[in-house]
Amino acid sequence: MATAADAVGACSVLRRSIVECCASDHRHDPAILEAWLGNKTPQMVACWFASPTNFALVALDAGVVVGVALLTRAGKLALCYLLPEAQRRGAGSALVEQLETQAKQWGIKAMQLHSTASGQAFFLKQGYAEAGNVRSPYGVETVFCWKALDPACLVTGEPKGDPKRKRFCNCNSA
Repeated sequence: MATAADAVGACSVLRRSIVECCASDHRHDPAILEAWLGNKTPQMVACWFASPTNFALVALDAGVVVGVALLTRAGKLALCYLLPEAQRRGAGSALVEQLETQAKQWGIKAMQLHSTASGQAFFLKQGYAEAGNVRSPYGVETVFCWKALDPACLVTGEPKGDPKRKRFCNCNSA
């Protein structure tokens, strides 16, 4: 579990990942970058880690923070970022798997997230389903994704639009 001592390293991961890995999302637009990075400070990250309503993890390589992920009690996967050089080595999948395990322990039935285009393929590979586009507060188009952790959350039938798509049910309360 992440601690306040990990905040500086985690903040560096967040900032580098957003700037370097999400360029297709922010398109090097200074206004978008300023808004997106605005709350990515060591002090804010330490607060997120200290909150009793969050479960945060860091991935380490030789004692250096190379990844950070955060789950809220509401079932939102709020952060999942890796350094560019740490991608495609299994750290992201391991972080998501541990967050899903924690979510189940909290009684969360389904997880949700807002993925950037840069992270979309990763989350689909982790079993998350797309459920529409949402513009982020910092001006980036994101994709709302969700994953049932409890099979009872899958509502079958014929939802409007795509009859093959399962609907997200609002059963993620602990």
